[in-house]
Amino acid sequence: MISVAPGFWAGWILSITIVSLIALAWLSASVYFSADGADVTHEVWDETLREGTAPAPLWWFWLLVGLLITSVVYLILYPGLGTYRGALRWSQGGEIAASLASYDERFGPERARLAAAPAAELRQDADAMNAAWHVFNNHCTACHGPDARGQAQLFPDLGDNSWQWGGDEQQLTQTIAQGRQAVMPPWQAVLGDDGVAKVADYVLALANGSAPAEGDAATLYRTNCSACHGADGAGLAVLGGPALNDQSWTYGGSIGDVRASIALGRNGAMPAFGGRLDATQIKLLTAWLANGAVPLRGQ
Repeated sequence: MISVAPGFWAGWILSITIVSLIALAWLSASVYFSADGADVTHEVWDETLREGTAPAPLWWFWLLVGLLITSVVYLILYPGLGTYRGALRWSQGGEIAASLASYDERFGPERARLAAAPAAELRQDADAMNAAWHVFNNHCTACHGPDARGQAQLFPDLGDNSWQWGGDEQQLTQTIAQGRQAVMPPWQAVLGDDGVAKVADYVLALANGSAPAEGDAATLYRTNCSACHGADGAGLAVLGGPALNDQSWTYGGSIGDVRASIALGRNGAMPAFGGRLDATQIKLLTAWLANGAVPLRGQ
């Protein structure tokens, strides 16, 4: 493995920059000293198309000189010559640090207040809820839609009261910060076509409140599904088993959609946002979701 000596890339950049400036100076001089050259015609095509060696216009020279002077002044003031930091001591990292310091000075006290406020108080604060909607709009609408009602029969509705992993403050915070990985295994090989059809009918009956207590479908459901979804279809949040006894369907509630979910399985994933959002933003989002996920008025 070849190791690069410290300062190698700085020296490389310095060399390229200096060579480029020398080349620009040479080009400027060549334009100036060729201004008195004669127009020599070598060939003529199609009676009027001629090849010659007319000198470059003199304004090219002044343009190149201006560029050369601008480049030199820039390299004196700003970093660009290897490890030289420039007379102004400017750096991109310094600009970011100054911007963060200015942000903290301006918004730090209000963010600290929001972070310390109870979730119930935040839900009554219209400004806090509007701020939470903006966080949602910037990070969550691609999947859950601008109205938070889900979309594409792939992403759940966040405006109802059905929460696959639980809807209290702690569970919502964990879902946002750490993400979730749902695993609904395919049951086609176990149940067969007839079994899939019977379980699908039973699940829809659960959603309508008319599921029979006994029968082949009830037995198949209890044997294969109740461990995750509960005997009554109420779901088990600790396992991420969604409720089946309501009318909330992430992947569609038609008989065909339900059969596809049972036969082929589902593997929905909620990415973790703990590395993208800070604790205050996550707390605002949690309060907003628990408050019904109401979009900002006028949006």
